[in-house]
Amino acid sequence: MTGKTIICMLRNDLRLHDNEALLWAFKNGSQVLPIYCFDPRHYSGTYHFGFPKTGPHRLKFLLECIQDLRQILKSRGSGLIVRTGKPEEVITDLIQKIGKESIDSLVYSEEITKEELDVESSLKSSCGVKVKTFWENTLYHRDDLPFHYKQLPDIYTQFRKVVESNVPVRSVISTPRELKPLPSGIEEGNIPTSEDLGVSSVHADSRTAFPYKGGESTGLERIDYYLWQTDKVAHYKETRNCMIGSDYSTKFSPWLAHGCLSPRFIYSEIKRYEKERTANQSTYWVLFELLWRDYFRYVALKYGDKIFYPGGIQGKHIPWKTDKNAFNAWKESKTGVPYVDANMRELAATGFMSNRGRQNVASFLTKDLKLDWRLGAEWFESMLIDHDVCSNYGNWLYSAGIGNDPREDRKFNMVKQGLDYDPNGDFIRLWIPELNKVKGADVHTVWALSSAVLSRAEVVLAETYPKPLLIAPEWAKHMGKIGSGGGCGRGGGGSKLKQQKGMDFYFKNSQPRQ
Repeated sequence: MTGKTIICMLRNDLRLHDNEALLWAFKNGSQVLPIYCFDPRHYSGTYHFGFPKTGPHRLKFLLECIQDLRQILKSRGSGLIVRTGKPEEVITDLIQKIGKESIDSLVYSEEITKEELDVESSLKSSCGVKVKTFWENTLYHRDDLPFHYKQLPDIYTQFRKVVESNVPVRSVISTPRELKPLPSGIEEGNIPTSEDLGVSSVHADSRTAFPYKGGESTGLERIDYYLWQTDKVAHYKETRNCMIGSDYSTKFSPWLAHGCLSPRFIYSEIKRYEKERTANQSTYWVLFELLWRDYFRYVALKYGDKIFYPGGIQGKHIPWKTDKNAFNAWKESKTGVPYVDANMRELAATGFMSNRGRQNVASFLTKDLKLDWRLGAEWFESMLIDHDVCSNYGNWLYSAGIGNDPREDRKFNMVKQGLDYDPNGDFIRLWIPELNKVKGADVHTVWALSSAVLSRAEVVLAETYPKPLLIAPEWAKHMGKIGSGGGCGRGGGGSKLKQQKGMDFYFKNSQPRQ
């Protein structure tokens, strides 16, 4: 072997474009060894409740990401080493096999939360070579913030205003046409199947709102489609709360969660689109959502393991319930509240759920059922294609009232939310076919229908569809009403959402937010 080899450990940065650690390795090494390890700890149980840590939908997407990245690297003269095992053991063994004298360094992108940090710590102590790390996967770089992360504002709006007005977004790093080769004599290794990792494979559901494969290639294609081919980004703010179809929102999140897309690249494309076509509230709102993603990463950096505590970052003492029957009804779509059940069926069948759906089912679990929010967070961790530790736990803390929400007692009204965002009940009937014959908005409150109406719809409560686990008192004033709007804006199959839909919540001793 001639020259020095740089090993680049890949985790949640499965791309070539704007991958600072990987591109630094290709620039500085004579040979580069990109490696991804299927860590068996990722295929065990979640921390508290033992749900499968990586469910079948996310694993399918991940395997596609690895296959795509290997092909991209091969096409430019490199490749991707794949192993199954703990990274701190696999990479240390690999370094010994190659010989420390032939290794320049080990590089990787820094992570934030404990399990990933433990891997980094073990590697630094065991690998025996120089380690170089890079901060990636945020839009705004940690070192560019106008404050130390420990002084991060606890309210998103304060963070956003400071960052937007004071911090530039770094430029996307250029990608070379040709890459340095793999070191000779190292087998690339086979990419495992789902079954190899102890996870059952799944088939696509034709109703899914996310009918895409994993990988950098499909992620870049999605950006091109959503911006340049269709101009759908120009209507994003109007359609983002829709429930059905693939185009009501960007759908960038699964690629972002796996690092197949760089947030800086999305930013650069949005800015180019604004310059060449149009700039409006919708194009800005994509960046607004990227900044939320940044914020939850910095919240996790500031608070560390507190984001996993029962009382969250606020340290509140809340007597959370752990009623197994109630939780099983929630996760198995048997709450008897159709808007909740439809969203949970979509999650189970596809690994995806709209942002609107996530907010509602989380509120129902924590505020109506009063169950331990960690049950929901760990179930989402298992099921979501786009699971990101910081965003998932940050959002659940927010929903449970123990995170960064400046309003206390925020509670979603399931009936009003359903009527607002699925006014004709089409989403419910898509996912709960046993309610197909219930007409219009009545499907949101089947428990309130007369026996004659239920008979005509061939619905028998507690037999063909469950009775509700509970009926919240604030639902009553919306029961029997027609939905207040068309559900979606332009491109989403209905009229523009009415301004009244800002009144999403029920607050104890306060007025709804305008």
